[in-house]
Amino acid sequence: MYGRTEDGPGLDALDARLLLLLSDEPRLGVLECSRRLGVARGTVQARLDRMIRRGALAGFPPELDLAALGYGLTAFAVLEIAQGRRGSVADRLAAVGEVCEVHATTGQGDLFVRVVARSNDDLQRVIDEIVGISGVLRTSTSIALSTPVRPRVRPLLERLADTD
Repeated sequence: MYGRTEDGPGLDALDARLLLLLSDEPRLGVLECSRRLGVARGTVQARLDRMIRRGALAGFPPELDLAALGYGLTAFAVLEIAQGRRGSVADRLAAVGEVCEVHATTGQGDLFVRVVARSNDDLQRVIDEIVGISGVLRTSTSIALSTPVRPRVRPLLERLADTD
């Protein structure tokens, strides 16, 4: 039952089990995935191609530990920006290497930005760079002390995989 839901491309239980398998072992080949899932190789390839085409599967990047790479400080900045400047500000934020993600939001601020830094002094440098972007009016920054729940999609996939 591969269809479109109100929220976008729909996934069925086999798609979810395939994504869980690749989440656990991203280096598995199509043939090994088909063997473990008990379906034809062509079925796995067609499912992967369809998920990529519909945007449900964007790639297979490795999961990196930014602290191990020297970026042990994570912070979140809420930016207030000038009217009509969201696109240009987002483009400039994308050019800042320490900016990991940017979300347009409702509420107090206009953009919610996750940044990483090597130290408090380095964070000050990054924030100064962000505040210097034309169109940024104000920023409020919070430093993350820990990450009790890491970014994840596994529970959603597991729920879907159990629908058989």
